[in-house]
Amino acid sequence: MGGSESKPDEPAAPLINPEFEKPWRNFKWDQKSELKKQLEEFSLSNPDVNHIKILVAGPIGAGKSSFINSVNNVFQGRITADAPANSTSGDAKSFTKTLKGYRINRGKIPLVFVDIMGLEPDVLAGSQPEDIIKAVYGHVKDGFKFDESKPLSHEDQQYTGDPSHSDQAFCLVYVIDAGTIHMTDDKLIDKLKVIRRRISENGIPQVIVMTKVDEACPLVSKDLKKIYFSKKIKEKMQICHDKLGVPMCNIFPVKNYHDEIDTDDDVDVLVLKALDQIVQLADDRLFNSSGTL
Repeated sequence: MGGSESKPDEPAAPLINPEFEKPWRNFKWDQKSELKKQLEEFSLSNPDVNHIKILVAGPIGAGKSSFINSVNNVFQGRITADAPANSTSGDAKSFTKTLKGYRINRGKIPLVFVDIMGLEPDVLAGSQPEDIIKAVYGHVKDGFKFDESKPLSHEDQQYTGDPSHSDQAFCLVYVIDAGTIHMTDDKLIDKLKVIRRRISENGIPQVIVMTKVDEACPLVSKDLKKIYFSKKIKEKMQICHDKLGVPMCNIFPVKNYHDEIDTDDDVDVLVLKALDQIVQLADDRLFNSSGTL
């Protein structure tokens, strides 16, 4: 008497399966040797060009420099640090201050990655879209120090007025953090869209390398080979596509080397597949280019 009837426990919400039954992208995990050999033997379609440049751009902290180092790690078979990367978490400013090119596999592959200052949302912060566009078209010399207050002018000494094919970039790689793409500031996305629109007018191919997949998805953190089973990773790639307009087939989720002291085949093959697509697209653009961009 005076007591209340106990209510039955409510059924627990059903757990959502974080993975698909089948991989949503076919991927051969045993193709590392094949891809590596193919890239080491790669020759450019234009014999007058010694190497092609690939410009690497993206928000600060996304892992641009770490991706360049990860590519070199694959071919060196060890952890390298040619491109200085910021190891301080939470730093709000770009660690890269100057335009610098990095040869892959000590120059044995006819490819140069060009690292550039990170993008920031504020108008007068980070690299300016105009500087990135000029760098793609070969107007910015190696070693150019970025000025956040104003883009490079054609009156500056470091401006190249008549760039050669070797000065120009034949593919633009956006490095995007998988864990933060969903909350990326609209002002930053607008900057990326300006760059994309301006270089798309001249047929410059673009690729998204989506980094930090292990931090974005617990399933992938436990087993990297679950990357193309992961619903979260596919969702993140779709967000990249929706925000930037880059086709899904040109979006590659990877894990950069960060705290490892040895290389790993699964990490390497994801990086190699992204690199293979970048190189093929860049060489296609070189082949179809009849003059300066």
